Amino acid sequence: MKDIKKIYVEGAAAPGGHYTPGVVYNGMLFISGQLPISADGTHTYTEPFEIQARIALSNLLAVLNAAGGSPADLLKVTVYIVGGEYWKAFNQIYMEMMGDNKPARAIVPVPELHYGYLVEIEATAAV
Repeated sequence: MKDIKKIYVEGAAAPGGHYTPGVVYNGMLFISGQLPISADGTHTYTEPFEIQARIALSNLLAVLNAAGGSPADLLKVTVYIVGGEYWKAFNQIYMEMMGDNKPARAIVPVPELHYGYLVEIEATAAV
């Protein structure tokens, strides 16, 4: 059997679908798309984009941390945003929260996301 480790974040909201927040295999961490859902399960889709972006990034970093990683271990980040008008705001928040870490990244404008959220973020890291 392959050595696959599933990663869950203690104290975080349970996944709302049939998936695991993170999966480690051969030293690679694959982080599922993180919506800006608060740790207590509260939906924040009515909050402004900036708040949603910070929560989604915090959720992603929590999965990374639960796997024993840090932002320096991120290899690739994919960000889905509803509409290109949030691109600049996301860049600013991303720079603040990631510091000097600059993994490969893509921002993908999409027409809509689940529950009406404005941002979802997934990533791959070496752990």
